[in-house]
Amino acid sequence: MSSNEQPRGPVDSSRIPRYAGPATFARLPRLDEVGRADVAVVGVPFDSGVSYRPGARFGGNAIREASRLLRPYNPAQDASPFALAQVADAGDIAANPFNINEAVDTIEAAADDLLGTGARMMTLGGDHTIALPLLRSVAKKHGPVALLHFDAHLDTWDTYFGAEYTHGTPFRRAVEEGILDTSALSHVGTRGPLYGKQDLTDDEKMGFGIVTSADVYRRGADEVADQLRQRIGDRPLYISIDIDCLDPAHAPGTGTPEAGGMTSRELLEILRGLASCNLVSADVVEVAPAYDHAEITSVAASHTAYELTTIMSRQIADARKTQ
Repeated sequence: MSSNEQPRGPVDSSRIPRYAGPATFARLPRLDEVGRADVAVVGVPFDSGVSYRPGARFGGNAIREASRLLRPYNPAQDASPFALAQVADAGDIAANPFNINEAVDTIEAAADDLLGTGARMMTLGGDHTIALPLLRSVAKKHGPVALLHFDAHLDTWDTYFGAEYTHGTPFRRAVEEGILDTSALSHVGTRGPLYGKQDLTDDEKMGFGIVTSADVYRRGADEVADQLRQRIGDRPLYISIDIDCLDPAHAPGTGTPEAGGMTSRELLEILRGLASCNLVSADVVEVAPAYDHAEITSVAASHTAYELTTIMSRQIADARKTQ
């Protein structure tokens, strides 16, 4: 989009009811309607890598439905993200549900195509397996990236049942493949039982710092965001958010819930505190609507994706001003 072109925004909800029409993210245009996008919102309906409750394959569309209530001005960031940059819904990446290795390759190739257009990706999962191919694609463009991983779990285990590609292993594989900047890796919101203390030892050896959900409670969102900004610096940043970083009171619709999690308010405030970071792409995963109540989880996920999209749109607009 050139500097004199105006982005095409959402459907006007003062003229067409929010519940009418197709459920694109935030009622934005489809990618094929605008030709290209600065931020492409893309779904990956894949959950063959889960270890407990399935259903995240339906998460992307649940988030889209919940996003009907999003509005075009974000007062928390004092920005109108859909006016600052062209954001469009790129539909879904269809991956083989019976072959994880093939699915991982398919997701990576599709992400390569989207990033090759110059877009940043806001991906709606899907289970956390999909983070690995997305990171591979982002690293091809930016080199090894800083990672903020919001999750109840570490997701740096080695294998499940001998399988190396699962929703509990993506970040170990990413470290092994050299696609992460190991000087700037952090888990946020972790909690709950582990298989053993060695899990933490192995995780630390990979370079991860940990901010537990209890740390967020005791120290507050502003202090945590400040710590994360300092760790990230000006590196290209990828944010991966498993919705189970939230307490089940705020996100019951997920596959592996753990008690004692963050509130949705804490998550959103931490993300807003990262607005100055160089966010190159992001994902929100593990929304399983079959276990949801009154769209609690998908509403939280849609607002999370909205904050991430706002950060990317602001940065794109700021970069254009300096060109």
